[in-house]
Amino acid sequence: MNTRRDFLQKMGTSALMLQLSSLSTFANYSEKKDQPYQGKVLRVAIMGLGGYGTRVAEAMKACTKAKLVGVISGTPSKINDWQLKYNIPTQNCYNYENFDEVKNNPDIDAIYVITPNALHHDQVIRVAKAGKHAICEKPMAMNAKQAQEMVAACKKANVKLLVGYRMHFEPRTLEVIRMRKAGEFGKVMFFQGQCGFKAGDPNQWRLNKALAGGGAVMDIGIYALNGARYMVGEEPVWVTAQETKTDPVKFKEGVDETIQFQLGFPSGAIASCLSSYNINHLDRFFLSGDKGFAEMQPSTGYGPIKGRTHQGELNQPITTHQTEQMDQMAAIIFENKQPVVSVDGEEGLKDLKIIEAIYQAAKTGEKVKLPG
Repeated sequence: MNTRRDFLQKMGTSALMLQLSSLSTFANYSEKKDQPYQGKVLRVAIMGLGGYGTRVAEAMKACTKAKLVGVISGTPSKINDWQLKYNIPTQNCYNYENFDEVKNNPDIDAIYVITPNALHHDQVIRVAKAGKHAICEKPMAMNAKQAQEMVAACKKANVKLLVGYRMHFEPRTLEVIRMRKAGEFGKVMFFQGQCGFKAGDPNQWRLNKALAGGGAVMDIGIYALNGARYMVGEEPVWVTAQETKTDPVKFKEGVDETIQFQLGFPSGAIASCLSSYNINHLDRFFLSGDKGFAEMQPSTGYGPIKGRTHQGELNQPITTHQTEQMDQMAAIIFENKQPVVSVDGEEGLKDLKIIEAIYQAAKTGEKVKLPG
C-alpha cells in the first residue's frame, strides 16, 4: 500500500509540476504577446473636426504607436467638445489663425490636415514651417502645382509629408498586391475600378469647385485611380475619359457628376474606371491576369474589405483602417519604415498629375499622353 501511495503521490506531484510548468510557459507567451509597445509614440493634432476627423479620432483610441493630443478648428464649440471627449489639454488647442504657434509646442509631433481640398496647400506649408510632420487627407491639393509646392516645403523644413491613403495598409489589399508581385496572377492584363455614391446635400463643400477643385474624380475617383496604379504595379502612360452629367443644377460647371476614364500601362495592361456622385453601390475592384484574378467588393469602403481570387476567399485579418494607418505612419516617421505602397507626398503628386490629365481628356475627347 505504501508503495502504491508513494507512487500516486509522485505522480500527483509530477502532474502538478507539469501543469505549473505549462501555466508558466503560457504566462510567458501571453506576457510576450501582450507586452505593451515601448517605442516612441506619435503625438498628433487633428486639423478639421468634421465627420472624417471624428472617424480618425475614434480609430486612434486603439492605436499603440500614435495618440491624439491636440485639435485645430475654426469652431470653438467643437474644440470644447473634443477637449472633453478626448481629454485634450487647453495648450494643445488652436484655431486656423493661430496654429502657427504650434512651433513652440514640444508636445505635438504631427498635424493631420482633414479640411476641404482648397485649404490643404496653405495649411500643410504652414505646418511644415512650424517644424511639424504633416499628414494630409487626399487629394492632397487642388492641382499638381500645389502638390509640388507642398512636397518642396516639407523637404525644406526637413519634415515628413504623408497622405491619407488608408488602403495602402489594409491587409486584404496588401495580399492581392503580394500575389501580383509573386506572379500568381501571371501577366496582368486588365483592371477595373468602380467608385461612386449619390451625393446628398447640394450645398456641401464637395460640390463647390472653389473648395473641392472638381467633383467625383477628386473625391471618390482617386480611389479607382490609385487602386489601378497599385494593383497593376505600373504607372500609366496614357489616359482617355468621358464625362456624363444629368443634373447641371446640382453639379455645376467644373464639378463632375460621373466620369469614366481609361488608363494604358507600359506592359500593355489597361484599366477601365468609373467615378460617380450619382450612382450608388459602386465599390469594386477587379484585376485579371493570364493565370488568375482578384475581385474585391467592397474594395475601399470604411467597413470590412471583402474579396476573392482564383485561389479562394481573402481571409486576412479585418482591421480598422485609420487605426492601422496611424500606427504605420508613426513607424514611417520615427523608424523610417518603408510601406509596401508609398504614402508620401510624391505619391499624392502622381495621382494629381493623372487627375489633371483625366479632366483634360474628358474636356477634349482626346487621348492624353502621360510622362513615362
